[in-house]
Amino acid sequence: MRTTLLTDGPPRQHAVVFDTGDEVVDGLTGWAEQQDLPGSSFTGIGAFSSATVGYYDLDEQEYAEIPVPDQVEVLTLAGDITRDGEGGWQVHTHVVCGRRDGSTVGGHLLRAVTRPTLKVVVTTGASHLQRRHDPASGLALIDPDAS
Repeated sequence: MRTTLLTDGPPRQHAVVFDTGDEVVDGLTGWAEQQDLPGSSFTGIGAFSSATVGYYDLDEQEYAEIPVPDQVEVLTLAGDITRDGEGGWQVHTHVVCGRRDGSTVGGHLLRAVTRPTLKVVVTTGASHLQRRHDPASGLALIDPDAS
């Protein structure tokens, strides 16, 4: 993974480029922690050699995993980076992947391996965003009052 500052802002923009074999969610989370990023959002395009996306089952309060074992194009990658409420970082990402036959699969990105590249532009805000556990959904949701 390679990074560069695109604009010094505000807001700041960073280019984060993943290379073949890089794991996306862990890589982005580690980089955010290293940079001590304030509230951030991102978009990206590229390709994966494999991925796992999830569909959140509200009744079960867990993600149903959808394996994507094939080479796919990343048609849309979008998300945010926040504090997780326990001092760590949470990368929340949704993705739409295009298959060879033109069909698509999408959902919450749980894991993905880059091949050959993934280009992500991260835009950082002025303050941290914080998540809080929501008992009704079982999710950690952004709490603007805690930021």
